[in-house]
Amino acid sequence: MRIDKTKKDFAFFLLFIFSFLLLWEWLRPLKELTDTGHLSVFLGFVFIALMMYFFNMPILPSAIIKIIIILYSVHFMYYDGTFFSLEWFGQLVNEVIANSSIIMNAEWTEISNAFRTLLFFILLWLMAYLIQYWLINRKQIFVFFFMTLVYITVLDTFSPYEADLAIVRTVIAGFAVMGMLAYYRIADKEVVNKNLRSAKKWMVPLIAMIVLSVGVGYAAPKADPIWPDPVPFITSYNQDSGDGSGGVKKVGYGTDDSALGGPFIGDDRVVFTAEADGRHYWRIETKDVYTGKGWVADTGTAMPVDFLPEQAIPLQPFEAGVKTEQRTSRVTPKIGYPHLVYPLGVTQVEASAGLATLQFSLDPTTEKIMSSTDGQENSFGPYSLTFDHPIYSVEKLKAAGPEELVSDEAFVSKYTQVPEGLPERVVKLAEEITKGKKTWLEKAQAIEKYFRSNDFVYDQTNVAVPDDNEDYVDQFLFETQRGYCDNFSTSMVVMMRSVGIPARWVKGYTEGEYIDTLENGRRLYEVTNNNAHSWVEGYFPGVGWVPFEPTQGFTNNVQFEYDNKEDSQNQTGQEEEEDTAPAAPVKPDLPEEQAPVDKQKVSFSDGLKNAGVILQNNFQKIFLTLIVLAVFAAIMYKLRGRWLPIMYILLYKYTKQNKYMEKAYIVLLKQLGRYGIKRENGQTLRDYAYYVDSFFSTNEMRWLTEKYEEYLYRGNQDENMWQDAKKYWEFMIRKVSA
Repeated sequence: MRIDKTKKDFAFFLLFIFSFLLLWEWLRPLKELTDTGHLSVFLGFVFIALMMYFFNMPILPSAIIKIIIILYSVHFMYYDGTFFSLEWFGQLVNEVIANSSIIMNAEWTEISNAFRTLLFFILLWLMAYLIQYWLINRKQIFVFFFMTLVYITVLDTFSPYEADLAIVRTVIAGFAVMGMLAYYRIADKEVVNKNLRSAKKWMVPLIAMIVLSVGVGYAAPKADPIWPDPVPFITSYNQDSGDGSGGVKKVGYGTDDSALGGPFIGDDRVVFTAEADGRHYWRIETKDVYTGKGWVADTGTAMPVDFLPEQAIPLQPFEAGVKTEQRTSRVTPKIGYPHLVYPLGVTQVEASAGLATLQFSLDPTTEKIMSSTDGQENSFGPYSLTFDHPIYSVEKLKAAGPEELVSDEAFVSKYTQVPEGLPERVVKLAEEITKGKKTWLEKAQAIEKYFRSNDFVYDQTNVAVPDDNEDYVDQFLFETQRGYCDNFSTSMVVMMRSVGIPARWVKGYTEGEYIDTLENGRRLYEVTNNNAHSWVEGYFPGVGWVPFEPTQGFTNNVQFEYDNKEDSQNQTGQEEEEDTAPAAPVKPDLPEEQAPVDKQKVSFSDGLKNAGVILQNNFQKIFLTLIVLAVFAAIMYKLRGRWLPIMYILLYKYTKQNKYMEKAYIVLLKQLGRYGIKRENGQTLRDYAYYVDSFFSTNEMRWLTEKYEEYLYRGNQDENMWQDAKKYWEFMIRKVSA
């Protein structure tokens, strides 16, 4: 009977479509859980690659087309100018060479986004090839289906990704593919014509089974889980346990500061690198409402202010008469946060997102600057910042006072806010510290200096969390006197406000670790999660916002200008340190409220860190060893037609039981196929045996086939059947190993 090629092609087309849907489930969570963008581009590439395999496009043309698609996509995402320009292609080649060196040195965090994208395309290319191999050659896809289910269920359990519909889609697509492949395997084995009539007999029950299974699974009542959801459990570990000890958190930038306190562990993951003229702190946002437990932002009525790259940033932290020096810094993000890090006094940002439209949005309340591409919040590549570095006049700061803010009651009320339940002894302590100080500057510096006393201890581990009826600042000032930057900075803001000085809480990063001096004379700094930090800014009329640093062991490099010699000798503020040597390592700070870490995992992470150090120190040796092993494996695989027969002979030569007859015969058939003598579809074993013997001018294959068929149809009646047939089998195995 003639095979219906149209129906066969359509069935195979459905196989590829369902397999594409399975692979799609691997990419769906990336948009929600990572900063990966342009998923439609990656999906389009996978679909085109699968269609090339479906239409049996020759290897060379299909490879050329895929390479062109990859290069065009990378150009679209990361480079300016026309695609046919050799300038951007040269930049890409240089980037590939540079990142190859980075990989050789095991500096994984330094890999550029463009090179990561290139590697991701190669991975998708490999996945598309494996799918077509499983479909066409193996006709088995259960392993990939099972891995997909495990992947999405793990994400559903341990991440915010909701995989309910994903599981349903995966089950439908996976069962459909496995059912259709089972039909083709059976049809090939039984030599059945794969026409529409025979396909219907299989596909209709298959569809019914899938619909019934999914319907019952969806509609059936669900039992309550035996174990609690691990995500809330892990999150709850970040909350106060009731004993004031709190949970262990991971250092880094977080958005929720409403419940401060508790210990944390370090994290040396690089957030960004910066080229700068000197040291300065990196701001992200400010908070203005202290609740007694932490900080929240006043929602207010202020609307976000949008601006484009190279436009003036609508921030005015200083008054017009403040002396400033214009400086620039260049930031290269390593973690894809959709916000800027910037120094105080930033005036302009220069950046590009390729063909995408890049825009910024400033929240006037928190002064947080978000970035978006094509209307969606997203991260982007390196950017340059222009800012005015302030040189504060001590005379103007001393002259600043409350009388200049009488007309701005709303401003004063906002930045001198303290909760109604603030313990009275906090206010009395602030008044006692500032007693006898005439100016706001002297009062602020007195409070700042108070935290430098020996009574306070910088600690990241033994840090308490206030009970429900306790105030966070009160607990730190009068009970523990032990904590990190959140404790010091929050306490100073509250104490400044208690004596009438407008102040706000600022969070971001310290200057980071000095790495090297560049050819242009600028310094390269590396900022990690360990550099996350919070500090204080006080407002002085006629001057603007002035940073203060109460945390022990930290210096914010604020520069003051003294108008006479006496002021200079009697200064109580902090002068800017000379930036002529690498910065001393700073203490990690600011626990990330979004990333709780179980205490029991600390030792495990230390073990991973040690393993990472060993890997980095011996990376070149390990890499060369893997290359040698890979080359050896490739050579052995290429020459398997020569050494596999020898192994089979050793494996079956000394066996005596007839049960090895079938296994040995099948091995011979596979070896003949590798040799180039393939059995045609529908060809009987006897016809194939005559063909093999005519090829080699022998009779052994026919004699062996007769023994094999006798074993299949008569069973184990002759105990010496395999012993008699073994010589024919060994003769043929040696023939195809030449």
